[in-house]
Amino acid sequence: MESTCNRCHRAVQTDDCYCPACGLPQLVYSGENGAGPGQPERWNDQPRDASVVAWKPALRVVMMLAVPAGILCSGLSPVGILGLFWMAAAAAWAVVLYVRSQQAPWITLGAGARIGLVTGILGGWIAAAATGATLVVMRYLLHQEKEIDSFWQSIMIKQSGPGIDPGSVAVINAWLQSPEGRSGFALGCVLLLVSGLISFAAAGGALGARLTARMRRPQI
Repeated sequence: MESTCNRCHRAVQTDDCYCPACGLPQLVYSGENGAGPGQPERWNDQPRDASVVAWKPALRVVMMLAVPAGILCSGLSPVGILGLFWMAAAAAWAVVLYVRSQQAPWITLGAGARIGLVTGILGGWIAAAATGATLVVMRYLLHQEKEIDSFWQSIMIKQSGPGIDPGSVAVINAWLQSPEGRSGFALGCVLLLVSGLISFAAAGGALGARLTARMRRPQI
C-alpha cells in the first residue's frame, strides 16, 4: 500500500518512515485503533547523514570505473589527451551510481569530492602503471628504441638568444640524455599527470553530487 509525500508528492510505501525522494519524515498509522502502538519506536531510527560515505559499496563503484578510466588516461593512450576530462567524468558517474545504489536522496559536495578523490587516486596510479608498462613494452619487446631516443633528442634545450649560458645549456642537455635524467624527467611527468587526474576527479565527484541533488529535487 502506498501514500504520497506531503512535500514532493512522490509515492511512499506504508512502512517507510522517510520519503525516499526528499527525506521528509512520514507519519505512520496502524489500521487498528488509530495510531499503532508498535510504530513510534521506528522514529528512533537516525536519518541518513548525507555527508557520510558508505565506503564498501562506494569502493565497488569506484573500482568499476577507475580501472578503465586510468587506462584511457595513460600518457601513451590514443585518447590520453582528454585524460583529465575522462577522469572527471568517471568520478562524477561513480557518485551518481553510488547515490542510486544507496537510494539516498542526495549527498553533500564534500562526500562527492571524497568519492572523486579516491577515484582519482586509484585511476591515477593505474594510469601511471599503464604508462610505465607501455614504455617497457615499446623499448624491450617492440624494439622501438629509435622512436624513444628521438623523443629525448626533441626535448633538448636549443641554445638561442642573448643571455643564455652555453655551459648551463650543455649541462642540462647532458643530464636529460643520461639514464638518471631520463628517469627523473619521466617520473616528474608521471607525478604531474597523477596530480592533475586526482584534482580533476575530486572536482568531478563534487559535480556528480551536485547533479544528483538537482535530479532528485522535488518538482513544485
